[in-house]
Amino acid sequence: MADIESRSPFSPYRADGKLYGFVCVVSGADQPVGEAIIYELAAHGAACIYDSTLTLIDDILNTWGRLDVWVCSSGLLGPPSITNTTPADLAKCFEANTYGPFFALKYAPPAMGKLCEKRNYPNAEVKDVRYGSIVVVGSVAGGYGGCWGPCYTMSSHAALGVVRSGVAVLKGSGVRINCISPGQIDIGVDLNNFDMRGMTDQLPPASMQSKESQHATIGLERAGLPTEVARVAGFLASGFSSYITGANLVVDGGASTMCPLTVPV
Repeated sequence: MADIESRSPFSPYRADGKLYGFVCVVSGADQPVGEAIIYELAAHGAACIYDSTLTLIDDILNTWGRLDVWVCSSGLLGPPSITNTTPADLAKCFEANTYGPFFALKYAPPAMGKLCEKRNYPNAEVKDVRYGSIVVVGSVAGGYGGCWGPCYTMSSHAALGVVRSGVAVLKGSGVRINCISPGQIDIGVDLNNFDMRGMTDQLPPASMQSKESQHATIGLERAGLPTEVARVAGFLASGFSSYITGANLVVDGGASTMCPLTVPV
């Protein structure tokens, strides 16, 4: 087995899943899931984590000489009904939920293909093979209808479409692209502090569904936590997922498998 690992084309990835030397970008760091992902990547040993803007790519390469992981974790729910949805709302949701993944697919891979020698910063490592990982945090609404409102469902489908189209785009680049589709996640927001038009939040409050309903419709009988989404992002960023690309990892406690017509979002 050791000999097989040494001959693997994915040898830049560490067998222990650590991200030593990795330079990462995470969008949506001001939202609970994005914040949890930053802590998760740091726990894996990432050398540096940026809150994303595309203008940073040149600065990242000038400072660190490399880019390894790009996580798109920003998003908007949009209005819960088509009656309350304006064309401007729809455009804003598509911008929030799909532009980030599209721009990551378009601009991150050339930067991820840059090689560099070992530099003088904590957890620095040489990068002598082209590789990288793009992770899109979407929603179970990307695979079903009836989740929240049409804005959310349409733009979530489109975000997953970026991932699926990205596999062919990235052939030969050494860069992988995958999606995480959370179900009901407890983001620590109650109904009193929630914008019901969905134009400020990424996910609905878990309290919109009663404990009894969660127990009945979710396989694990509870809402998930941002850290549980973040751990999947850490997995997809690391060598543990070196042969996974184009996948959609559903993180919903088994809800969509057990009871797909009552997806708890």
